[in-house]
Amino acid sequence: MFTSKTIRIKKIAKVNSDSIKQLEGLFKGNTNVYIDYANVRPWAFKLGWNIEFKRLRQFLRSFDNIGDINIYDGTLEGDKNSEKSCEEKRLVFKDGFKTKPVKIMKHSIDYTSIKSTATDLLEQFIRRCLIRKYDIETIEFLNLKFKDMNNKGKFFIEDRKCNFDVEIGVDMLMDFERNDITTYVLWSGDSDFYDPVKKLLQEGKKVILFATARKVSTELNSLKEDGLFVFDIQKIRNYICWKKQIQKEIKEIL
Repeated sequence: MFTSKTIRIKKIAKVNSDSIKQLEGLFKGNTNVYIDYANVRPWAFKLGWNIEFKRLRQFLRSFDNIGDINIYDGTLEGDKNSEKSCEEKRLVFKDGFKTKPVKIMKHSIDYTSIKSTATDLLEQFIRRCLIRKYDIETIEFLNLKFKDMNNKGKFFIEDRKCNFDVEIGVDMLMDFERNDITTYVLWSGDSDFYDPVKKLLQEGKKVILFATARKVSTELNSLKEDGLFVFDIQKIRNYICWKKQIQKEIKEIL
């Protein structure tokens, strides 16, 4: 059952009730939420709006059968913006916020001993199946770009990595084993979740994927035949976005 946690949510729900009714029908029994924030964050660039953590929690808590709300995100240690963002999520989600340090890896782009037609450097950044489609001229052109960067004194590229796929998958399956959870709400479109999602569906559990158009992997999309439901987060924008990004027609009633 949905009971608005704030006056603002109640006002929005009066004119945007369809999405609430749909979610009430989807959230059956005890429901847990798992948010892969590293996967969700880039959606803002496509959608043109951002998620406000406090508003997100208030909205989800308005459904009385939602239990744990888990959000996973890496901390770039020493980076003030990253540390501030993580502290904000910790204050909002309490023990539901899970983090670990972001790993910074250095990839060599030293062209010194590389032949102009070799793919050694390219294979660090481009999948082989694509490289095989390139002609020699394209490979030579891309290698020259490495050479140009070397001439400017750059011999390494830094890559940041902090993947929570394993942790989230384990948490979902542990909740299946230990807790009486009927519905699993996963905020991600990553193909790495195929196995745990398929396992839960095979065990008769409900899995709802919160995502946005064209951001769901082919592998997860294939599980729709097994009962996976994909919910477009655009439907709940005004409940969870930054205040200044609320759509005009909704602002008028607030």
